[in-house]
Amino acid sequence: MTLPDHAPPASDTARRAAVRTLGPLVHAEATAEAPAAGIDAADLEQAVWLRLLERPAARGLPVDPARWVRSVVRAEARTARRRARREHAYAAGGPVDERAGCPERIAVGADERRALRAAVGRLPGRCPRLLAAMLAPHDPTYRELAGELGMSQGSLGPMRSRCLGCLRRMLAAEVVAPELRGKER
Repeated sequence: MTLPDHAPPASDTARRAAVRTLGPLVHAEATAEAPAAGIDAADLEQAVWLRLLERPAARGLPVDPARWVRSVVRAEARTARRRARREHAYAAGGPVDERAGCPERIAVGADERRALRAAVGRLPGRCPRLLAAMLAPHDPTYRELAGELGMSQGSLGPMRSRCLGCLRRMLAAEVVAPELRGKER
């Protein structure tokens, strides 16, 4: 694969030509390597473009662009795999609490989740479906929520805000305010 105008230093026109010429190859390589690396193909593709832009202008564009793309995609995929092995997600509740294993804490937490789910079920309109979908354990994105609920992605935020306001008012009436600590004035 040859690139038009790929003489060093890389001009803006040459970079644009490289993007047009290498685009399909970068997309295909990233799509092929991403599943094995456990990352999104678009993220891998973006990393490759970033590496191209990070090349010093004095070095110009790669002499053998197809080989360069393959090697960069594989290098970025290896980096992603190493990162995935080193990084560990927190438990569902965030950082581990010393009292997390306490039976009393577990019972109170389960009771709170049960009360929340029951209150969500009593909300009016489409609020129960929206909040139940947002409380899903797989933590869906707004795009997934919009597809699941059959509504536009832009209306999710305002609707979520209204539903949470309604839920807040409903729970405020049911839950006793915590006691004040210290002296009352």
